[in-house]
Amino acid sequence: MNRCGGAKPISSDGKPRADRDLISALAGNETARECAVARRARRVVLTSMGVMRDQKAGRRQVRCVALAAILLVILGLGPLAWWVTSNLMAGGRMGELGSEVSLIAGVLCPAILAAALVAGWARHRS
Repeated sequence: MNRCGGAKPISSDGKPRADRDLISALAGNETARECAVARRARRVVLTSMGVMRDQKAGRRQVRCVALAAILLVILGLGPLAWWVTSNLMAGGRMGELGSEVSLIAGVLCPAILAAALVAGWARHRS
């Protein structure tokens, strides 16, 4: 009986088919078929490996672009933040024109930059 509970399939010569297939495989009579299966499996594995390598390269590229954008934003906004802080400290009061202009510029420039970055990201996504 086989694992499913039924009788073993019997070939035309009276021997159980599973035993004949096992002997044939052990003797190497089915090597051409096994080679074809091995080649097909190798192609599938190599294709999958190529796809995974492409996905990894894409993630790495996105990460590098994001880090470069963050670095540019920090380098661009650093002097602006320094200037705003310097003007606010030097002016002393918020009612002066120089202090108000520097504060508005310090808020408006990063907001415009953020809007441009979000618009570019949204256009790239669609």
